[in-house]
Amino acid sequence: MHTFYPPSAVDLSRRRFVQGLALGGTAAALGLLRPVRAADHLSSPVLSGTDFALDIAQMPVNFTGTPSIATVVNGSLPGPVLRWKEGSQVRLRVTNRLHVPTSIHWHGIVLPFNMDGVPGISFDGISPGETFVYQFHVRQSGTYWYHAHSGYQEQTGLLGALIIEPQGRERVVADRDYVVVLNDWSDDNPASIFARLKKNSGYYNTAQPTMADFIHDAHRVGLREAFAMRKMWNAMRMNPTDLSDVSAYTYTYLMNGQTPAGNWTGLFRPGEKLRLRIINGSGMTIFDVRIPGLKMSVISADGQDVEPVSVDEFRIAPAETYDVIVEPQDDRAYTLFAQSIDRSGYARGTLTTRYGVEAEVPAMDQRLWLSMEDMMGDMSSHAHSGMHDMNSMQGMQDMPGMMMHDHAPAAPTKLKTEPGVDMRVANPRTNLDDPGAGLRNNGRRVLTYADLHTIGGPIDPREPERDITLRLTGNMERYMWSFDGVKFSDAEPIRFKHGERLRLVLINDTMMHHPLHLHGMWSEVENADGHFQMRKHTVNVQPAQQISYAITADNPGRWAYHCHMLFHMEAGMFREVVVA
Repeated sequence: MHTFYPPSAVDLSRRRFVQGLALGGTAAALGLLRPVRAADHLSSPVLSGTDFALDIAQMPVNFTGTPSIATVVNGSLPGPVLRWKEGSQVRLRVTNRLHVPTSIHWHGIVLPFNMDGVPGISFDGISPGETFVYQFHVRQSGTYWYHAHSGYQEQTGLLGALIIEPQGRERVVADRDYVVVLNDWSDDNPASIFARLKKNSGYYNTAQPTMADFIHDAHRVGLREAFAMRKMWNAMRMNPTDLSDVSAYTYTYLMNGQTPAGNWTGLFRPGEKLRLRIINGSGMTIFDVRIPGLKMSVISADGQDVEPVSVDEFRIAPAETYDVIVEPQDDRAYTLFAQSIDRSGYARGTLTTRYGVEAEVPAMDQRLWLSMEDMMGDMSSHAHSGMHDMNSMQGMQDMPGMMMHDHAPAAPTKLKTEPGVDMRVANPRTNLDDPGAGLRNNGRRVLTYADLHTIGGPIDPREPERDITLRLTGNMERYMWSFDGVKFSDAEPIRFKHGERLRLVLINDTMMHHPLHLHGMWSEVENADGHFQMRKHTVNVQPAQQISYAITADNPGRWAYHCHMLFHMEAGMFREVVVA
């Protein structure tokens, strides 16, 4: 039986990992004593054109007061912003200055498979001292990014923004255009982080249920109900606070390479229209993004224009991108706030009319437990009255047909024969209008996938000829992740017929989010009725959720398909897709 232990005492100095150093990053490591007001100038350089020279090397950094080593492109973290033009032919000469092989993957870019940059799948990788030339035709526009696909180099800083200008006029013209790259940094070796997760999957979870929580619940709903709730979670070997595998206990969250104390800053004049191109380049962190006092109009998702939708907040999983328009009217500062899904830390920056003026940084939201819908998926309509009150036993008591004799709900189906699979969701939910755990009914207008409608509709009007169903599986205690209970090293490739229209159906049998990325082809997400909703390169599948998307297999070759949670991919949630 899984037993909950109170979290170990967290050193108060860990708060610096939330705030970091005011100077931060490569500037602090190099002793560049620049004033805080120049924080925006510490953002990545911009390279434009069709011919690029990129050097991958190590560089000393200091985000937390502890010197460390990052993997960087052209001496910056994030790497330089690359600006291309739709319709052009680009040539990128990437030189490896490391002592180990490296690579760059152009995330979301449709290109020949041998230019995709995945060692072992599309090429051999770039050996130390060698230069690899990527060359391909640019057939799309929008906000994308690039990152390593070798070992843990993405986690150690090898990433950057990629902006492609359309051949014609931008659909939305802005007065100022800012790239905002979010990522998670650790002074610890990523291999050590992964090893700890394999030994103890809850190592970085400092918010596990405690005796104080039990006593609080007992006072609120009664001893019997409080005990039943603990018994339910224990019996299923699940943790209701397991929102993120890795927390701010080791991560410092960065915005454009700046810690929260470093405070990346973007200027504006009142009345201007600002375009923020927000990229989640983190290895393991889902962020919830908002700008208190400003509405955001979402105009693009994963580089594809969408019908504008006005929101207060949106959730962005690793590898996703969102473009938003904000129009501040007042001569004041606004905080761009990105809190981690587990509420252990945040990244932040400032939009302001002049340097040195900051807005109040909001307090992080309360960390909420996962709910029954995150565990069991689709519930009967009679149960919905208690659905969103899963932080108490009252919500469970309001769900007829789900109780055992001790008031605990029946657990999802277990697959006893598969060591890498600890549960199966019998009735996954198919709704796209759920903002997710921690955002439901929070009083703000939160973006959901149901709000996103790609302008222009599907690329291919054909109906899918066949379905391929994959279950997203895992064993959290053993930290094993897979498709259909089979890890990558034991799996056969998934085969698409060249030119066919097919549908991928994903069923998440776990209580974790899985942002799935198919290389080389677009994923055209469908709603519950099977109608086209949006086009994406990375689709975040929530716990106990089923999502389907249509694919046109028009790009022959060998492609990677994987969860973009770095350690989930490393643990086995990865497949090769062959289009032939």
